[in-house]
Amino acid sequence: MSLFRRKSLDQLINEADDSEKGLKRTLTAGALVALGIGAIIGAGLFVRTAAAAANNAGPSVTLGFIVAGIGCALAGLCYAEFSSMIPIAGSAYTYSYATMGELVAWIIGWDLVLEYAIGAATVSIAWSEYLNKLLAFFNLHIPYEWCHSPFEVLKDASGQVTAHGMMNIPALFIILILSLLLIRGMKESAFVNSIIVIAKVAIVLLFIVLGWSFINPANHTPFIPAASIYTDDQGVAHNFGGIMGILGAAGVVFFAFIGFDAVSTAAQEAKNPKKDMPIGILGSLVICTVLYILFSYVLTGIGSVEDFRKAGKEASVAYAIQTYMTGYGWLAKLVTVAILAGFSSVILVMLMGQSRVFYSMSRDGLVPKVFSDVHPKFRTPYKSNLIFFVFVGLFAAFVPGDIVGDMTSIGTLFAFMLVCAGVWIMRVKRPDLPRQFKTPMVPLVPILGILVCGAMIFGLGWTNWLRLGVWLVIGFVIYFGYSIRKSKLNNSGK
Repeated sequence: MSLFRRKSLDQLINEADDSEKGLKRTLTAGALVALGIGAIIGAGLFVRTAAAAANNAGPSVTLGFIVAGIGCALAGLCYAEFSSMIPIAGSAYTYSYATMGELVAWIIGWDLVLEYAIGAATVSIAWSEYLNKLLAFFNLHIPYEWCHSPFEVLKDASGQVTAHGMMNIPALFIILILSLLLIRGMKESAFVNSIIVIAKVAIVLLFIVLGWSFINPANHTPFIPAASIYTDDQGVAHNFGGIMGILGAAGVVFFAFIGFDAVSTAAQEAKNPKKDMPIGILGSLVICTVLYILFSYVLTGIGSVEDFRKAGKEASVAYAIQTYMTGYGWLAKLVTVAILAGFSSVILVMLMGQSRVFYSMSRDGLVPKVFSDVHPKFRTPYKSNLIFFVFVGLFAAFVPGDIVGDMTSIGTLFAFMLVCAGVWIMRVKRPDLPRQFKTPMVPLVPILGILVCGAMIFGLGWTNWLRLGVWLVIGFVIYFGYSIRKSKLNNSGK
């Protein structure tokens, strides 16, 4: 019984070729790019940008996006090589199993729950916030108690508590609807996603173009605030300004880039994965990085840091438009509708990614067989989708958005570091393997990817390091209590 026993690439490819029993190949390169953009542009841009500006970096959140974009580009190059070489469902989990062995594969598979499942919960909470903003246009609202977690309170201008959260019902609702859509099938899900992507990219471009003339230079001065400590209204302290503020902002807005790697989880449903996967991963990443830098510059120029800390904390984009962009009230309404649709596509791709990772882990025996049971008609892992609806729904309904957002970021950064290391290891151990796409300048690019992602983890602070540590401990308990005994790879050697 070896903790570092690896799956051979031949074994992985043979498993993927068994398509009659497996997942259905329906996705083109264009659909994969749209899938990536659908996952990337969402809560990270429309909600986490304002949160990073308020808590970490002020207007220099734009620099945070650049740092995060560099880290993602380096990791994206490594993902592209892996996905063209190992076109199998399961993303970084599968890559790790082939390069670093079962224990590391388990760690990264368990870690990806933070990225996809907890990420879906984060976006569903943001969806709930913007739903209330939309209802406000019609003089309606959901009571604070039923659209916030039990750990959140509403305070008036004097700091007095006026309401306590109980349960986030809208967040739970949208997760249920999208889980049912995923069960229906990937082709239908991808079609819905493509329509939403066109709408939300158009809205982002519209906001950048129209908002540029409303930038107030005073809001960008100083562009990098002096280093200090800021304590938010929930009592959490943050490094604000300076280098640590920028790194902290990069770690927070890194959530906005999560999605390009979700494309790699769909490798087993791509028509021509060796050619299309690199296009899907890198294409969606490049498009979104450019939009992010422009968007964050415009948003922090229109609204001030205080706006994002107080009145504009929730639904910040709509607030900035209504407050400062005179004559564009219609845009605030349009943005809100588009953002709701956009958030839906993000949740859709996150839930898809999660079920596909556990599909692969279940096929390997590391989690129960129920996670790889495929619907006889729709050929989707429907039982896995239902189980994760319950799991994600609990986080969405009862945990604050900031906490789950930072957990998602740190979990993903850790996964990216392992993928970068895996590419380097494979170049040394198996230089003979055919690679449709090659990461340039190995080992420099993987090393830089590890360093940049590590710097963002450092910037997220000790509370998030602790959460990641606790999560990994829980994973080790499950692995040594169940997975190591059930592993098909370990049992095949007996």
